[in-house]
Amino acid sequence: MPGSPYTDLDRPPLSAARLRRALVAPHGPWARLELRAQTGSTNADVAEAARGGEPEGLVVVAEQQTAGRGRRGRTWQSPARAGIATSVLLRPGEAVADRGWPSAPQTGYGWLPLLAGVALVEAVTRLAELDAGLKWPNDLLVDDAKVAGILAETVPGPGPTAPPAVVLGIGLNVTLRADELPENPTGLPATSLQLAGAAATDRDPLLRALLRALAEWYARWRAAGGDAVASGLRDAYLAACATIGRQVRVLLPGGDELTGTATGVDPDGRLLLTTPTGPRSLPAGDVLHLR
Repeated sequence: MPGSPYTDLDRPPLSAARLRRALVAPHGPWARLELRAQTGSTNADVAEAARGGEPEGLVVVAEQQTAGRGRRGRTWQSPARAGIATSVLLRPGEAVADRGWPSAPQTGYGWLPLLAGVALVEAVTRLAELDAGLKWPNDLLVDDAKVAGILAETVPGPGPTAPPAVVLGIGLNVTLRADELPENPTGLPATSLQLAGAAATDRDPLLRALLRALAEWYARWRAAGGDAVASGLRDAYLAACATIGRQVRVLLPGGDELTGTATGVDPDGRLLLTTPTGPRSLPAGDVLHLR
């Protein structure tokens, strides 16, 4: 059957009905889940829904992305059903009275991709049984190779005073083979869970575990008013971050570079770096771990 999702037995299709039963209210933590056979970008799809007034809690999952995006406009693509590509819609600036959630300040939104990283580490280490760590701010590493990336984007609110929504996207290489791996322009090699020797590569439980962990950490962070320290998020991130204590080179958004030792992450999620010219606090940048 040409084009059938069952032609590659190592890559069975996901079931929208099963995922909704497990993850969508009233049985799960999310409001709505859409599964698409193919799309350009799940982040773009969720951003469009956000601009249309979609409430918090939308999840879009794609079996294949044809124009997935990473930081600095990089592409993130993989063969059909070889990975997890999902994006969620969050509205952290809106209070939720029935859950006791105050609005979170926009200064704390930088923690959301780090929060996603913590959820990703929990899901991969528990189900795949791999020793995974995070490279600040948005990559999941196994054996110093990139297995997943995270991209957070803000979408303006409907009015000049309305808080923006946040679209949080995650791309995880699950069963990609060596000849299917993407190239990384920063020189970091790529891998997949299968190539790394994962104990499990079934995308259904992996996706469920990821989305549940993401919802749980988001609930903790929201209940704490967007405070990463009070919610325990900062400690969890520091425990999972492989960048801390390493010699690194950081490519800054303006094109400059810094080299030094990563010493921690401050309460706002910025990387703390000790350089030959003194300490620095970095809100953004591409990090290269140096041996």
